[in-house]
Parts: sequence; C-alpha cells; structure tokens
Amino acid sequence: MRTPTAARAGQYAALLAYLVFLALPFLWLVSTAFKPPRELASLHPTWIPEDPTLANFRQAFEEQPLLRAALNSLAAAVGAAVIAVLIATPMAYVMARRRGRLTRAATGWVVISQSFPFVLLIIPLFLVLKRLRLVDSVPGLVMVYVVWALPFALWMLSGYVRAVPVELEEAAAVDGAGRVRTLVSVTAPLLAPGIVATALFAFVTAWNEFFFALVLLKTPEKQTLPVVLTHFIGAEGVADLGPLAAAAFLATLPSLVVFALIQRRITSGMLAGAVKG
Repeated sequence: MRTPTAARAGQYAALLAYLVFLALPFLWLVSTAFKPPRELASLHPTWIPEDPTLANFRQAFEEQPLLRAALNSLAAAVGAAVIAVLIATPMAYVMARRRGRLTRAATGWVVISQSFPFVLLIIPLFLVLKRLRLVDSVPGLVMVYVVWALPFALWMLSGYVRAVPVELEEAAAVDGAGRVRTLVSVTAPLLAPGIVATALFAFVTAWNEFFFALVLLKTPEKQTLPVVLTHFIGAEGVADLGPLAAAAFLATLPSLVVFALIQRRITSGMLAGAVKG
C-alpha cells in the first residue's frame, strides 16, 4: 500500500516531467535562435550555442516586416481584449446574479461553444464580415477575436462576480444606489483583478492566433505576426531555420510575459467560481 508521502512524491515527479516536456521545445527554440549557420547544420547539435550570434535576429528583420506585423497583432489583440471585457463584464454580472432557466441555458451554451472547431465558425464569420465589408481588415479580425474570446471571458468573470458578497450590493441599494450605480461604484472595483486577468487572457489568445488571421487577411501589409512567421518557410517546405527561430522567439516573449502576470489571477478566478458556485 502506497503511503501519502510516496503518492505526493509521485505527483511531484509527474508534474516535473510535464514541466520539462513543455519547457524543452522553448529552450531548443532559444538555443536555435542564437546559433550560427555552421552549428545549425551540424550533425551533432548542442543545447548551448558554442559561438552565439545575433545574426539570425538581424536577418529575420531584413527578410520579413516583423515590426509591422507585430503592430498589426498588437492592434488586433488590444482591440479584442478591450471590447471583450466591455461586453463580458455586464453579461457575466447578469449570469452570476440572475438565477433562472435563461441564465442556466446561457451558461450551458457558453461551455458548449468552447468545443466548436475553428473550421465550423470561419464560414459564417467570413460571410458576415463580407457583408460588412470588413474582410481583409484588422477591425474585422478584431470582431472575430471578440466572438472567440467572449465565452471564456464570461465564464471567468462570472466566477469573480460570484466571489463578491451580495450583501455589499444590498447595502448600496439601501443607501439609494440603483443597479447601474451599484455595478459601477461597488462591484466593478472589486472585479478589477478579474477584469485585468480576463483582458490579458483575451490579449494572449488574439496575439497567438493563426487560423483566422491566415484566412481573413490577404494583404501582406495587414498580416499579423503568426502569419508572417510562415514566410520563413520556402515553397518546398524548407525553413530558414535560424531567422525563423529568432522571429518565433521574439513573437513568443509577449505571451510569456503576459501569462506570467495573469496565471495567479486565472487560478483565483477559477477557485472563486468553484467556491461560490
């Protein structure tokens, strides 16, 4: 019979193995980004570059418009994050406070919608954007990202709303505050950590998204960073490995920084929703 200590050691070992499994590709990406062509072509690759160089980064910026693509990604990600939070906050409040068949159905739909594949959504979204004349535009891409981010934003913010004591809102109502005034002056400040975490999550999701940007954006000047990264791969599938690794490393850094900022807040939001039910 296994002791609790042995079981806990096994759990830590499994967690460590999983972390190593996730970290190895990123570490290899960083190593490749700083290797000169001679080391990249070596039959005996090493983890640590023997002669580290920044030439891959210079070549990446010379070959592709990475800065312009990064600005496009930044505009799409920031726009999607702001709009998604503005829409999701009042909706999450209603879903958390108004208990009934309609809100339960809405919650169920939010959960189910997360399982929809991208391919199922792209055709109706494309038709809507075509009618609005927003195909091949960053604003159109922002609309798509908002639609994609809303379900998780609603679910996450609902957990934060449930964690706010109802007694505070009742006290504000006794003092004469209306529903809107209560939401703005009492509930919203307490939801600030959740709103920030949700916005940052929507930002990361939009920043890393590839499929919608590939389908909807055809003009090279409007393409986002994940799409531009594919240009380092030739027509025959041969990749310019050094510059590609350097560009991918730079594209990954914002996501890592943002996720490091929000990972605790995401966990607290999940726990809050679980505790308050």
